[in-house]
This record gives sequence, C-alpha cells and structure tokens, in this order.
Amino acid sequence: MYDELFEAWRREVENPDLQKLPKDFYTRIADYVRRIREERRMMDEESVRGKLLQKEEENVKKMISDLARIRYAKITRLIAKREMIPLTALTEEEGALYDGLSTQSEVYESLLKDILQGQKPRIKYLKKFKGFLVVRFLKETPQIIGADMKVYGPFKPEDIATLPEENAKALIKQGVAVEVDVR
Repeated sequence: MYDELFEAWRREVENPDLQKLPKDFYTRIADYVRRIREERRMMDEESVRGKLLQKEEENVKKMISDLARIRYAKITRLIAKREMIPLTALTEEEGALYDGLSTQSEVYESLLKDILQGQKPRIKYLKKFKGFLVVRFLKETPQIIGADMKVYGPFKPEDIATLPEENAKALIKQGVAVEVDVR
C-alpha cells in the first residue's frame, strides 16, 4: 500500500492535471494507517521495527495530507474556472466533495449575477438540497441505504452528513443524530 500511496502522491505532485485515483483509495489508505497504528501498539517503540513503523506512519500521514491538499486545490481551481472534471478521476469521497463545491459555486455565481444586475443580493438555495437535512452523529452508526437508494456511512460520533430528510428524521428521532442548522 505504501508504494501505491507514494506513486499516487508523486503523480499528483508532478502533473498539473488531476490524476485518476481508484474510487476506494482513501478507504484503503485509512485501513492501511489503522493497521500501522495497531502494529505499533503491539511493538516495543525502542525496537528497530517499532522505530521503522513510527517513521512509516509519519511519512504516510505527510503524503496523505499533501496528496489530499493538492487534489482539493486542483478540484476547486477547475470548479472556479468552470472546467469539466473527469469524475472517473475522483474517489468516492471527492465525488461528494465535488457535488457540494459545485453547488456552492452555483450559489455564488447567482449572488454575483444579482449584484451585477443591480438587484438586491440574495442566496438562492438550489433544489439539489430540497429533501435533505444536515445532521451530526452522536453515536457510531453502520452504513444505511437512503430513501434515494444511495449508501451512506458508516458514521462515527461527531461526523456530519447530508442525508435524505426521511432518513435524517428517523435517526434524529432515535437519538442517533441531531440536525445541524445550516442557514
């Protein structure tokens, strides 16, 4: 996994265009980090293997942070320029990020259009979010199938998600989540 991460990081650093990553890349990287941490806990920190694992974890975390920041910058730059983003290049998480950023960009453009036309600026909430609620999870929650037939989760306490209203209300009623006011 280290080699795959290094190669993804190297390609992203060396190329101005957004590079393709597998849809499950971040999930697999998170599992890899978890395995390193678990192995380190069982290891004597002063042993050679313990020190190597510590260094590996440090390097992995630096590469992940750098890779994610570079990709985020490229995605936001493409959205701002209104250029097409090859959705096949995005991971599952980046696809959701892209949807949210695109929506925010559309709202901003609408606001700017109002101002330039001499109209009172107003935020126009897009229909995309009708029927959805933003919630903060209070308890660990497994994956759920939303009313829109999309898979959401799993979630940990303090995770924030936008869910179909029907599902969000059920989770709130069960005491698993609370609504987040986004106005």
